[in-house]
Amino acid sequence: MLAMPGWFAPRPSDAATTERVVVDRHTGLALYGFDPVAYFTEVTAMAGRPEFELSFAGAVWRFRNEGNRAAFADRPDVYMPRFGGYDALAVARGVAVPGNPRYWLVTDQRLYLFESPAARAAFAADPQTVLAAAQARWPQVLETLVP
Repeated sequence: MLAMPGWFAPRPSDAATTERVVVDRHTGLALYGFDPVAYFTEVTAMAGRPEFELSFAGAVWRFRNEGNRAAFADRPDVYMPRFGGYDALAVARGVAVPGNPRYWLVTDQRLYLFESPAARAAFAADPQTVLAAAQARWPQVLETLVP
């Protein structure tokens, strides 16, 4: 539900999706301004536009168009990168390394970011094993992140 342009009040059911998100400390942008919905709809990394912003989970998210912004506002749990945008392979190793929005994969309808093409390739070689390890270590990695 959009209260006014650029602002989103999460529903109570969204509480689990508001994990710590990688945010550019200079701009406040999640995904360094890339549109999280475009990974699913365009199957590519696309920069969002300043006129289509939304505040959610302590970050400003940018989108290519109003439709993408509305889709995210309705279901942020679907479009937010898993592990808050931290590299899934690094999380599996117990380390918080910000993912690069240019190195990504959608696996089982979830977006994952990686710090490098090599990390993405290692994840792609055995995603279920990496995800099991990352899920097990994520609570401890979260504790290391500065609020």
